[in-house]
Parts: sequence; structure tokens; C-alpha cells
Amino acid sequence: MDNKWVAFISGLLFGVGLLISGMADPAKVIGFLDLKGLFNGSWDPSLILVMLGALLVYMPVFHCYIKPRLNAVPEHKATAICGSDYHLPVAEKPNRRLIIGAGLFGIGWGIAGICPGPALVNIGSLDISLALFIISMLTGIYMGQLSQRYLNSHA
Repeated sequence: MDNKWVAFISGLLFGVGLLISGMADPAKVIGFLDLKGLFNGSWDPSLILVMLGALLVYMPVFHCYIKPRLNAVPEHKATAICGSDYHLPVAEKPNRRLIIGAGLFGIGWGIAGICPGPALVNIGSLDISLALFIISMLTGIYMGQLSQRYLNSHA
């Protein structure tokens, strides 16, 4: 099967999962991230079940299929079913770049209640605030690439 079809089907399944689980609904995500709701009873813990469900699917696949393939081939040269490379993190410990990037992502997610995957899933809603989010996201990706090139050239 062509890699583009595998990517399309995988993205489609991911998007349907986001819609069914409610992760594409910014109000639901903010209800989960708003921890002050723990004290007044308005906190929505239902997204924990989504995350646990994802782990229940992924963990056996990783430990029973992907990890043995990676360990059997030296230097992580194993390929996925569709023939593409695995893109797994190579750093053993969190570094400054990861911590800053994860922090910025979390702050943005907490403010907007939406992250890139659900934004793309909701693109059909024709919501102007969502269009602004996507434009901002693409601008941020471009600025991140520019800053990375700058940092690499001055390192």
C-alpha cells in the first residue's frame, strides 16, 4: 500500500477518534484543563478515559511489535509496516529545547482549548476563530523553523 494512503487512513482514523472522544471540542478540553473545577465540582475528567484508551491500544503494540523490531535491527534502522522509518525520540533525558517547546504547547493549548490535530479536524466548521488559530499555528511553525535555522547557523 502506498505510504500516502496509509497516512491518509491513519489521519482519518485519528480525526474520527478526536471527534468521537470530544477532544476536538475546545470547551470540553478547557473543562478538563481547568483544574480549579476540582474545588467547585465543575471539572470534567472524561478526557482521562480517552488518554487511557489510547495507552491501552498503543502500549501492547509498542512493546509486542515495534520495540522488538527496533531491538532486532542495529541503530534504529527498522522500518514500519508501510516501509517508512520510525520517528522515535532519541534523547534519553528531557532537554531545554523539549521543556520549552512542551511548555509553550501546553500554554497555548490551555488558552485556546485546542491543539493542531483537533484544529485540522474542525476545519470544516468554517469557524473564523478556528481559521485564525490555524493561521497562527502555521505562522508559529514557520517562525520555529526560521529560529532553528538561525540557532543552528550560529552554534
